[in-house]
Amino acid sequence: MGRTVLLTNEYITVEYLEDKKIISHVVHKPVAGQMLLDALNTGTDALVKYGVCKWLSDDRLNGPVSEDEQAFLEWNQRTIKCGWKYWALVVPQKVADAGTLMPSMESLFKLGLRMMVFTSVEKAIEWLDQME
Repeated sequence: MGRTVLLTNEYITVEYLEDKKIISHVVHKPVAGQMLLDALNTGTDALVKYGVCKWLSDDRLNGPVSEDEQAFLEWNQRTIKCGWKYWALVVPQKVADAGTLMPSMESLFKLGLRMMVFTSVEKAIEWLDQME
């Protein structure tokens, strides 16, 4: 699979998966705040540059991200306006079991984003492959 690394550091890597036409980020250790927003903005810029609509987030190693909910809401809205349609979010099993992401999923659905939560990157990619 062809990959273009857009940003990488000890906390997060953002890539463009050329063969799949997916923007992908992988969290290596907990990241939040401006550092996370900067990484996500790098992904948004690539989403526009490459004309793609799918995003894969491997957040299994991340911690809570609720520092500035307004900033993330603005990022979500802006990125959706840029063409983001499908989001596969990979989380730890305990997060998936807790079901705490439902309110976020519902609000994003109202904005036009289709989101699914997974505990496996492979299953997440399979779902994204089925979209458009």
